[in-house]
Amino acid sequence: MAFFLETLIGGLMAGMLYSLVALGFVLIYKASGVFNFAQGAMVLFAALAMARFAEWIPKWTGIDNMVLANLAAFVIAGIVMFAVAWLIERLVLRHLVNQEGATLLMATLGITYFLEGLGQTIFGSDIYKIDVGMPKDPVFLFESMFQGGVLVNKEDVIAAGIAATLVLLLSIFFQKTKTGRALRAVADDHQAAQSIGIPLNRIWVIVWCVAGVVALVAGMIWGSKLGVQFSLTTVALRALPVVILGGLTSVPGAIIGGLIIGVGEKLSEVYLGPFVGGGIEIWFAYVLALVFLLFRPQGLFGEKIIDRV
Repeated sequence: MAFFLETLIGGLMAGMLYSLVALGFVLIYKASGVFNFAQGAMVLFAALAMARFAEWIPKWTGIDNMVLANLAAFVIAGIVMFAVAWLIERLVLRHLVNQEGATLLMATLGITYFLEGLGQTIFGSDIYKIDVGMPKDPVFLFESMFQGGVLVNKEDVIAAGIAATLVLLLSIFFQKTKTGRALRAVADDHQAAQSIGIPLNRIWVIVWCVAGVVALVAGMIWGSKLGVQFSLTTVALRALPVVILGGLTSVPGAIIGGLIIGVGEKLSEVYLGPFVGGGIEIWFAYVLALVFLLFRPQGLFGEKIIDRV
């Protein structure tokens, strides 16, 4: 039972991080109808910015305190991601309003390669480290209930807590603030929102900026766990099944879908892996996404699209 709980908790932690990346896809799609293939590149660019600024700031200012250096690096990287989001909307998306979905998709693919190249040019292509002081030592829980306790990684717990806090803040932002209600109105009907005076372009800028902050937090966490390297762009690919499972238009779906995928990957690798030769954790999420595409393409919480002819 203790081993099962270890696997379950590990899956929930990983799922929370998947949800964080999937949230960027959902936010942009809900507000602008654009499936943002550049989300992975945004995560990488944000992680590179924070890692390099955390390295440069002590040299520029003489600050020896790691906490202050990381905090300053996070703020500067956040400003950079705001600028990137604003430029993407201003220079690319604004000129593609009412274009076909394939056109917008190709535009985000172009943004992906541009951000990867720009990040390599500005910040370099080595593997960098983000050290935000999260403890990496494991801890044993429920020792009174199970012999030897349940082994949990402290870093995973803190990372999942950060991701959950950000998701909660975004939920409050969407539900309780005037801007959040405007975002939901735009998501429901672009033309109706414009007819009552909601500026569509400004809303798109806000959404892309929020997605940039989400990418920064995701990049910080994944960079701390795996190191900042160009393979971080594949994190977005791991989040695609989460979006399909939860629904492309549902914020709660991104969260629940991420938890299901995270737990499913860990449990299937442990309990089914020995029967199929291992490696099931790599393809489990995509097989599950394929099943949903066949039988429930809108996902668990997505809106069913009905075309009248």
